[in-house]
Amino acid sequence: MPIKSIKARSIYDSRGNPTVEVDLVTELGLFRAAVPSGASTGIHEALELRDKVKDQWHGKGVLKAVENVNNIIAPALVAKGLEVTEQKAVDAFLLELDGTENKSKLGANAILGVSLAVCKAGAAKKGLPLYKWIAEIAGNTNIVLPTPAFNVINGGEHAGNKLAMQEFMILPTGAASFSEAMKMGSEVYHHLKAVIKGKFGLDATAVGDEGGFAPNILDNKEGLILIATAIEKAGYTGKISIGMDCAASEFFKNGKYDLDFKNPNSDPTKQLSPAELTNLYQSFIKEFPIVSIEDPFEQDDWEAWTGLTGKTDIQIVGDDLTVTNPKRIETAITKKACNCLLLKVNQIGSVTESIDAHNLAKKNGWGTMVSHRSGETEDTFIADLVVGLGTGQIKTGAPCRSERCAKYNQILRIEEELGAAAKYAGKSFRNPSS
Repeated sequence: MPIKSIKARSIYDSRGNPTVEVDLVTELGLFRAAVPSGASTGIHEALELRDKVKDQWHGKGVLKAVENVNNIIAPALVAKGLEVTEQKAVDAFLLELDGTENKSKLGANAILGVSLAVCKAGAAKKGLPLYKWIAEIAGNTNIVLPTPAFNVINGGEHAGNKLAMQEFMILPTGAASFSEAMKMGSEVYHHLKAVIKGKFGLDATAVGDEGGFAPNILDNKEGLILIATAIEKAGYTGKISIGMDCAASEFFKNGKYDLDFKNPNSDPTKQLSPAELTNLYQSFIKEFPIVSIEDPFEQDDWEAWTGLTGKTDIQIVGDDLTVTNPKRIETAITKKACNCLLLKVNQIGSVTESIDAHNLAKKNGWGTMVSHRSGETEDTFIADLVVGLGTGQIKTGAPCRSERCAKYNQILRIEEELGAAAKYAGKSFRNPSS
């Protein structure tokens, strides 16, 4: 079943910025994939090719990446004659075509759009739902519905408030099914809106890039208190845990972590050493039901990462640290810097490499959290990816905004399709196979 045609175009993501969409046609029809885009990006990520033409889309155009698909990738891949079921061979060919370490020649956004579309076409050729085809490629027999991590308070680069830490999440670990987890998440989200409105007024209930509320608070602990209050009001105390994505690389400067980094005249008392920030995290863990902290330190502050991971038994997630890259993951494993991989398909740039990154993490006893990006599309690929890989956990924003809910809704459909065979990760989100 060779590929008949491949065509890319520029579409708009959830921030109103251009991104790449790819249509791939086989005898079974048209298969479409869209590429997400991050705001707080790690310096070690694969290169997202942008035009950098200042007077067009503020330099964020993707016409060059689109051109690379249409003029370089499409003719070469069609001529190659590979079957869409040969995902590894297709991805290897794409990497060879690019020939750079970080996909800077063709662009990770160009390569990924094609890789995702091939995967969808491969599932159709196999007559399988996408998640089952991904499981087959990955060699996974443990199909699990993930525990969702809903980003209900936005800060950092994702919101226009003073909050330094980027995401405050709720994980319905005490739910019995994915659909119950969604119900709990939705109810707490709306209680949180009422709590924020009552304390700060209606204008504080505007949402950030990922659908979470963005009240103009500076103290990160206050964010945790607001969430704990909403969980209690919803009647789910003990059933819902809390997670954080600090995105600390964004507020690291001159060897310190500036919790007032959005203020041009930053308060010196808010600038913490790695040791002071470690103590702050430990106080949060002690006081709140926190089960996961992502990017607690800057992406190359290895010593601080190793220190915190050694001092706590909760999940420490590497995102900017590991950028879904096997070389960075290997280093983090050696240094015992974290114990969970954040898996973002556009950080590495192909389906095969994403699966390999997860399998490497899993082999070394880590967890894997599949993740969206802050600039998203309506494409639901990661919903099938998280189920197919059986990673047990996903974050794709608040239960709000269609580009976020699209992923959650797709997992609800998968749950319905699996019926009695549906397994929900719940409290076992770190190791769902146990």
